[in-house]
Amino acid sequence: MIEYNSISAIVNEADRRGVSVSQLVLEDQAADMGAPQETVLGRMTEMLGVMRSAAEEGLARAERSATGLSGGDGARMRAYADAGPQSGGGPLGGAFCARATAIAIAIAEYNASMGKIVAAPTAGSCGIVPAAILTMMDMRGVSERAAAMALITAGAFGMVIAKEATIAGAQGGCMAECGSAAAMAAGALVELSGGANEAAAHAFAIAIKNQLGLVCDPVAGLVEVPCVKRNAGGIVCAIGAADMALAGIRSVIPVDEVVSAMREVGDSIPASLRETAQGGLAATPTALAVKERVFGK
Repeated sequence: MIEYNSISAIVNEADRRGVSVSQLVLEDQAADMGAPQETVLGRMTEMLGVMRSAAEEGLARAERSATGLSGGDGARMRAYADAGPQSGGGPLGGAFCARATAIAIAIAEYNASMGKIVAAPTAGSCGIVPAAILTMMDMRGVSERAAAMALITAGAFGMVIAKEATIAGAQGGCMAECGSAAAMAAGALVELSGGANEAAAHAFAIAIKNQLGLVCDPVAGLVEVPCVKRNAGGIVCAIGAADMALAGIRSVIPVDEVVSAMREVGDSIPASLRETAQGGLAATPTALAVKERVFGK
C-alpha cells in the first residue's frame, strides 16, 4: 500500500511498474477500499461532474454574492477570453490560459455564493484544479476518463502535502490552499499532456516554489477577497509550472524537500496572516470598512 508521504516514492514505484501515477494510485485505492477500480474511478468521475456544474453555474451568474464582494468576474473573464483578436490581439497569455482563469474565478465565485463545489483540496482553492482539468477537456479534447484519472494524480499529490505539510490556510497560509491546488493542478496538467511521471513531480515542485510564503488574509474573514483572484493566480502558476516541466526544465530542489520547506515556511508565518483576518490585506483601511459594512461595528 502507498504511504502517501513522498512524491518521489510514488513516482518511482509508478515508473518501476511502467504505469502512470494515476493508474498506480487507482490500483492502490481500489485495493484499500476493497472495491473494483471502475467503482473508484466512477466516484472521481462524479466529482468531475460537480466541478463541471460549478463552472457552468459560476460562468452563467452575473449577480454579486450576498456581501457584494464577488460575482460576475468569471463571466467577464470568459468574454474577454472568447473575444479573440477583435479585442486588440486577444488575451496576453493565450486562449487556454484565459479560459482556465475564467473557470477558476467562476468556481471560486460560485463557492462564495454557497454553490456546490469540490474542495480541491479546500473550498478556498476550489477553482484551480477544476480549471486545469476542464480546460484540457474543452480545448485539448481530453476524455472524461483521462480527466478523472488526472484528478486521481492531483489527489495523490495533495495527500502528500496534507500528510507532510498542511492544506489548511489557518495553519500554513494561502500557500497551503491555493499553493497546494496549483501544485496538484500542475501535476495533473503534465499527465494529461502526456508528460512523464517525473515531469509531473517537477511541475508540482515548481508550482509550490512559486507560491511559498503566500499568506492567508481574507477581508472580513470571508472566502472572497482576495481568495477568488488567488484562484486565478493559482491556475496561471500551474500552467506555467506544467509548461516548464514539459519543456524539460527541472526543479533543482527535490520535490519532497520542497514539501518540507513548505511546512517550515508555513510554521513561520505569523498568526495574523493565517486566516485570522488580522493582517495583510484584511487590515487595510478599505478592508476594515468592508468588514464594518458587512457585519456592523
